Amino acid sequence: MSNVTRLRHALPMGQDITKALGELDSTIAKAVDAAKGAGLPQGLIVGLLHGHAHAQTQQMVMQ
Repeated sequence: MSNVTRLRHALPMGQDITKALGELDSTIAKAVDAAKGAGLPQGLIVGLLHGHAHAQTQQMVMQ
């Protein structure tokens, strides 16, 4: 896991990281709002987000 950076050790974060985090957060929020608007059950949305988070964590650990 040598490619993992603890954000608290990288503070202050660069503008590029701050911008990317803001864009990621905004995009996720818009996608969740769209899914809710389309009538997807909230539990399904949460489950999908949790699954993606788990998969990304697995990739990070295995690298």
